[in-house]
Amino acid sequence: MNRVGKTLLVLALVAVVAMAFRVSWNALRDVATAVGADTTGATLYPFVVDGLMALALVATLVLTDRSDKKFALRVLAAYTVASLVLNFVHGLVPELHGRSVDWTRLADWDPVNWLLVLLATSLPVGSIYFGSDLVAKVLHHRSIAPAHAEESTQTETERSTPDLPAPALTPVPALTGQAEADRVEQVDSPDETTPVDPVAAHVVAADQSAPRRVTGRVPDAARSTRPRRTADELMAEARQLTESWPVEQLTAEGIRKALRTSPDKARMLRDTLRAERTATAEPEPVGAAS
Repeated sequence: MNRVGKTLLVLALVAVVAMAFRVSWNALRDVATAVGADTTGATLYPFVVDGLMALALVATLVLTDRSDKKFALRVLAAYTVASLVLNFVHGLVPELHGRSVDWTRLADWDPVNWLLVLLATSLPVGSIYFGSDLVAKVLHHRSIAPAHAEESTQTETERSTPDLPAPALTPVPALTGQAEADRVEQVDSPDETTPVDPVAAHVVAADQSAPRRVTGRVPDAARSTRPRRTADELMAEARQLTESWPVEQLTAEGIRKALRTSPDKARMLRDTLRAERTATAEPEPVGAAS
């Protein structure tokens, strides 16, 4: 429903409520006169009953707390029933229409008459009490509503962040041969170093201003139980493993995977093994034989 439709609906509701209030006016005024109210009091009496009904209805719509809303609904229901009873009595007692009924006499049977008089005379006092309580609840709700709204807005801002477009990555030209092997060597060994997620590394590199979270000591259970090898042990193991390899297969990546070591050590071993293979393959000079 658009704004014009809502406005027309509200105006129609106000018109219906106004006409209903006018119909109930005579009954409540005559009942107030019968229980001893003067002309001014009888004229204001309908506002005490039907006016509080309107106030309770507004409070029901405004209040959000469940207990406060239930209290407003109970007040609305109680005063609606009271107004209905008084209008019903006004219809059953024709003398009330001409104001010829005896003072405080709304029924022939005394117990019923006493209850009706008690009901009619207690409604103004109840309006003071319940009306004040409802207004206090509404005003209290109005005062704390902005604080709740600010907290909700701050929470939503902290929880939800705008979706940022994925940063465009610079295309890397295709590499072949030794260049491809050297590029692969940049990956850390799974045994001696922790693998790094490229997406996480890109996010961390993009925001260097964010403070790093302090991490604790690596537990002993997470550490490798394999003893660290010396350079001589690595060289001896590399010579043994690559003894049958041709020179073309002596790459740092192949040595790294075979020995499960770091890229730097794998490159050092590759250079040493290639130098040894080259020195062995060179023929002796002629002058050296004589």
